[in-house]
Amino acid sequence: MPAFRSLRTSAALLSALLFAGCNQPKSPGEIDTATPAAPAVASYFAPTETGVQDGGVRVIPISTPKGKFNVWTKTFGNNPKIKVLLLNGGPGATHEYFECFENFLPQEGIEFIYYDQLGCGNSDNPKDTAMWSLPRYVEEVEQVRQALNLTKDNFYVLGHSWGGILAAEYAFKYQQNLKGLIISNMMMSCPDYGRYADEVLAKQMKPEVLAEIRQIEAKKDFSNPRYMGLLEPNFYAEHLCRIVPNPEPVTRAMSKLNQSLYVTMQGPSEFGISGKLVNWNRVPDLPKLSVPVLSIGGKHDTMDPAHMRMIATKVQRGNSLICPEGSHMSMYDDQQTYFKGLLTFLKSVDAGTVKPGAEL
Repeated sequence: MPAFRSLRTSAALLSALLFAGCNQPKSPGEIDTATPAAPAVASYFAPTETGVQDGGVRVIPISTPKGKFNVWTKTFGNNPKIKVLLLNGGPGATHEYFECFENFLPQEGIEFIYYDQLGCGNSDNPKDTAMWSLPRYVEEVEQVRQALNLTKDNFYVLGHSWGGILAAEYAFKYQQNLKGLIISNMMMSCPDYGRYADEVLAKQMKPEVLAEIRQIEAKKDFSNPRYMGLLEPNFYAEHLCRIVPNPEPVTRAMSKLNQSLYVTMQGPSEFGISGKLVNWNRVPDLPKLSVPVLSIGGKHDTMDPAHMRMIATKVQRGNSLICPEGSHMSMYDDQQTYFKGLLTFLKSVDAGTVKPGAEL
């Protein structure tokens, strides 16, 4: 009996800490969770499913020009006012590298939704390059929104890298359905992205390394292991993710990359672009976006930080966040800056206090 009494006391203490945690003083470096108050833990983790509980997983049938396919989603938490759909990059990676969000969003009561796009991760893979199309993916996101009953009163989209292109393109067509848009580590012009890689990032490499990379590219010998052998330490470790070896969720997600989707849309390398997206440019259309927009970038990003800051000045209600220690994976190599800024934006949209042009 003494052991049981001790266990019961410990459980009570743990419960008290969980419910009081949001009101405790923050130590240096911790994210401020002051306003608005996070929902009670009980309501955030309240069951939202009927019947057998399966951890928030829902497989959604998607209609396409080539028939019906299934895409995988998983909802984490419950917040009727803030629901963030995560669009992975690659193209062709998986939701898994977003797993770091679990360390930051639940404690603030923010609901978020993992989602593997068609051809990615746990979703169906049609193995048909005709399906790798930006307009088709936009309609896929809209079908996911409808299936999950997301509305303009709670629906946020966060798109990272390629997902940022998809998120922006979705907003241009369906912003009436959005409460907020987060474009993470992505420029709004692929030609500008290519120029930045050539004129800025390439010149930061050792001349002999760059010369050998260019020789391999000229021969289109992208399957040559020497190509990635040069890019990984000289480009990826500097601009894609500056934590080496990469965090496990990043490694796991990238190990499952759909190469057909990636090469079709992006080209064979992150070092510039040569796929279907090569001419994509939405900079002239940015003033059409009236929904609140947060543009996130990293100082060491594969993308131009100045361009990502500019996005916030072109849209009607934009904020920018440039992570000083961050690269393309700023959610890992500058986590405190990334998530503090993201949470500040989500709370300001929810409170109606977004200041256009603010740098978070």
